[in-house]
Amino acid sequence: METGDGELPGPLWVSETLRVLAAALRECGAPSAAWFKESSQKNLRSRDFLVPRGALRNSFPEGEVPAELIQKLTTIKVPGILPIRRCLQTEAGLVIQLDRPETFHRILRDFTPYLKPVPSSSDGVQTTFILNCVPLHASSSLDTFKLSHLRAVLVADHLAEVLRLKGEQVHLIPPIRNKEVGDFLKQLGITWPSDVKSPEVDQNISRYKHCLKEELGSNSVSVNSHPPADESSVSVLFSVHLKSRAQEHGLCLEGYDPNIDHFLVSEEDLNHVAQLENSVKVSVKGAVPCAVLHIVSREEEFHQQKLDLLWRLMESGAAAVTQHLICGPVTVLSPQSPVSCAQYFHLRKTQMHKASVMKYGDCVQGDSWDEIIDSLTSAAIKFELMATPHRTQVNLNLEDTNITTKGTKSGAFVMYNCARLSTLFDSYNNAVSQGLYPELSPAADFNYSSLSEEGEWLLLFNYILMFPEVLNEAAQISLTSPGIRVTASTEAICKFLVNLSMDFSCYYNRVHVLGEPLPHLFGLMFSRLQLMNAIRSLLRSALSTFHIQPPAQI
Repeated sequence: METGDGELPGPLWVSETLRVLAAALRECGAPSAAWFKESSQKNLRSRDFLVPRGALRNSFPEGEVPAELIQKLTTIKVPGILPIRRCLQTEAGLVIQLDRPETFHRILRDFTPYLKPVPSSSDGVQTTFILNCVPLHASSSLDTFKLSHLRAVLVADHLAEVLRLKGEQVHLIPPIRNKEVGDFLKQLGITWPSDVKSPEVDQNISRYKHCLKEELGSNSVSVNSHPPADESSVSVLFSVHLKSRAQEHGLCLEGYDPNIDHFLVSEEDLNHVAQLENSVKVSVKGAVPCAVLHIVSREEEFHQQKLDLLWRLMESGAAAVTQHLICGPVTVLSPQSPVSCAQYFHLRKTQMHKASVMKYGDCVQGDSWDEIIDSLTSAAIKFELMATPHRTQVNLNLEDTNITTKGTKSGAFVMYNCARLSTLFDSYNNAVSQGLYPELSPAADFNYSSLSEEGEWLLLFNYILMFPEVLNEAAQISLTSPGIRVTASTEAICKFLVNLSMDFSCYYNRVHVLGEPLPHLFGLMFSRLQLMNAIRSLLRSALSTFHIQPPAQI
C-alpha cells in the first residue's frame, strides 16, 4: 500500500529486500540463484545487489536474463524494500542499483527504527531466557575469579542486552555473593543481581537431600563417599551414577560427554541446581516457553554437564529447554606469573592513562579524566575479550599497547571516534551561538541528493541499514539444535563497531562536515550533520549492549 505521495510506508530492511528479490527469481524459474548485498567501496560504485554471473548460467539459457524479469525487478514496490532505480545485466551478473537520494531521505529523516532489531515476523510469542553464568556460582573471592570467568560474565551480560532488545524476557543467575567480585564488575559497567536469601532455594536443597537419601542402598547412590585425589578439597555428600540413573528415567543423553558417570555431589552443587529450579519456577508464567542457557568456561564444561543432568534427574518435570554455550579459554602470552582479573584491569588502565598523557599532555588529570580513563579501559577490555567468537581461545598480549587509541581494532578506538562526533556537534552548536550557522531545520526538509561522497553511501548502506540485521544476528540462538551445545554471534557487534569506526574515520579525515559559513553550502552541511547524527546514535546504541558509556570528549 502506497502513501498519498506514492511512497510506500514504513522502514526499509535489507533482509526484506533480499527476500522479495529472491522470490522474484523463483517465480521466473531461478530457485538456485541467490542475491548478494555488496559491501566493498569498489563494488558499491556500480551496484548495490548482485546475482553472480555463474549463478545465472545455472538458471537461464546461456546465462541470459529474460527482459520481463529485469522489468519486473525494476518496478517492484513492496513495503519494507529499498527503492530500486535500475536493474541490468552486466559482466558481473544481474545488478540492482538503488535510488540512493530516496534511500538517504527515507532513512535519515527518521533513523530511530534503525537503532533496534528488525521486527520479528513470528507470531509474537516471547521466550523467557534464564542465563546461568556458571563461573559466578564458584567465585567466592576476586582472587579465584579467573580471566576465563570474566569472559563468560561479559558474554552473558551482552547476550542479555541483545535478547532484551529483541523483546525477550531475560533473567540472570546466580546472584553475586561476593562483594569484591560485584564491585569489580561495576568498574566495568556491569550491574549484576546481588545475593538475596531465598527460602525456596533452601527448601529445594532439603528436598534434594531427602530424595537422594531415599535412594540409599541402590547401585546408583551412596552417601559420604570418599572423593578421588583431584577432588579432595570438595566436601562430598553423595555419589550419583548419572548414566545408569538417566537410562532408568529414559533421559536422552545426546550431546553429553560419553564419559559422564559418577558425580560426586557437594552442597554447592545442590545449591546450584536449587537456584536453577527456583529461577524456572519464578520465570515461567502461563504458556510462555522458557530456555535455560548455561554460559560456561570450557574447563568447567564437563562438571556443568553433570550438574545439568542431575537437575533433570531431580526435577523430571522441569519446564525448560536447556542448552550450553561454551566460552573458550583466555590465555596470557608469556606470563611471568598467573594474572588475576584485578591485575589485568589495573594494567590496561595504566596503559590507557599513559597513552592519554602522551596524546593530550598534562591536562589528563581530575575527576572528568578519571571517568574517561575508566570508560576507555572498560571498552578496551570488553572488545579484547569479546571480539573473538565465544567458543575460540583468546590470547592476551599484556605488552600490546595497540589496545589504546592507536589501535584501529580496539574498543578505545571506537570510543575515540564517538568523542570526535561529540566534538563535531559541540563545534556546530558553538558556531550557531556565534551566529555563523543557522540552527538545524527538520530532518525531513533536507535535500539528501547532495550526499554524493562514496563514504556517505558506505556509512548508510553498510552500517545504518545493517545495524538492525546485526542486532538480530547477535540475538539469534537456536533452541532446537541437536545436542546440548549452542553458539551465538556474541562477537558480531564488536566487529561491526570496529569496521564502522574505521570507515567513519576515513570519511571524517577526508571530508569537512562543517564547511564555510556560506548560505549556498548549508544544505550539504545539514545533510551531512544528519548523517553524522545517525552514526553517533548508532554508536551509542551499539555500545549500550556492552554497558559502555562513550565519553563526551577525549
